[in-house]
Formats: sequence, structure tokens, C-alpha cells
Amino acid sequence: MVFKGVIFTTAVLAIVLSSPAVAHNTKNPAAPVHHVDLADLLNVAGPFHIFLNYLQKTNVIKTFQSQANNTKVGITIFVPKDSAFAALKKTTLARLTKNQLKLLLLYHALSKFNSVSELSNLRRHNPVATLAGSRYTLNLTEVIGTIRVKSTWSNAKIGSSVYVTAPVAVYEVDRVLLPLQIFKSQPAVAPAPAVTPQKFSNLYFSGRASSGPSM
Repeated sequence: MVFKGVIFTTAVLAIVLSSPAVAHNTKNPAAPVHHVDLADLLNVAGPFHIFLNYLQKTNVIKTFQSQANNTKVGITIFVPKDSAFAALKKTTLARLTKNQLKLLLLYHALSKFNSVSELSNLRRHNPVATLAGSRYTLNLTEVIGTIRVKSTWSNAKIGSSVYVTAPVAVYEVDRVLLPLQIFKSQPAVAPAPAVTPQKFSNLYFSGRASSGPSM
């Protein structure tokens, strides 16, 4: 009798566990979350090698990655092209202390994911605090679809959306964002390359001189 009771109990449990109601209430394991590797993204997405080099040199890349991976709000990064750094005089960033350089890089990020439309709407909430702190703010403007990110000494234009998928938004800008808290006066720009006058060959002028009507 005991043996029959065990068999009956086992059969009942098998039926209950296989019923649709129980199967419906059983949660499937959560799919693994895919995190974007910011270093890899910046390395291949565009001419951002100088910015990436500074991020890695100061370990700010780890701060950005942690903000992207471990918070619910995500991150928005404004990435200057290599040509934006080339436009600055070489001593502009070379004179910064390690902490100032770190703050400058953090100044290029917002502590929240912003799509293009959300970024446009941020102009209603100017000034916007950055990851560098509440004192380090930016102003956003939009004119005829062109969004600009303004600091004290820069008026950068967003050229393209490099990567915009929550929780990471990366936008290309054509200027390095320069805050008053780090630069007390407007930083010097790099001298413009000398323009070499176009030279014409003597043959050209000889040809022109001899092209008159013959007598």
C-alpha cells in the first residue's frame, strides 16, 4: 500500500507540473545583456583616435563604460574628431594637470542616454550638467535641424550620430568642448597652414605669349 501511495503521488506531481498553468508561470531565464565596448566602438567608428587615447590614458574610458553598463540611465558622449584637436595649439592640452585633463574628458559626456529627439529637447533645460560635475555645464541649441553643443569657448556642431542605441549614445562633434572652469581665457588655435601660391610653368606662359596672330 505504501508503494502504491508513492506511485500515485509521483503521478499527480508529474501531471500538475506538466499542466499549461504551471508551465505558463515558469519564468524563462533572462537573456544576457549585450554591452557595447566603447573603446572598440571609438576605435573603428571614425577619426577619434586622439580622444580615445586620452580616455585610456586617464582611465576615463572605465568611467564611461561603467556608466553605460551599470546604470539604468545610460550615457551620452560627445566625441571630437581628430581634426578638432588638431585645431588647438599643441600646448593647450599639454599644460593641463592630470586632474584637469580628466575633467575635460568627463565634460564631454552626460549622465543619461539621449536619443536625437531627446538631445534636441535638452535645449529647454539649459544649462545641462555633465559627468564632470554640476559646475561643468553645456548649452544645446538647434537651428534648422542642426544641433550645437556650446561651452564657454566652443560652439561645436554635431556632425553625425555615431551610435544611438540605449543605453549608449555617441555623437561626433567638430570642436573640443572647452569649459571656463579649466580655461580662464580663450585657448589659442593652431596656426593655419601656409598657402603655397599656385605656380604655372614657363611653358604655359611661353605658349600664351606665342599664341598671338602671326604676321
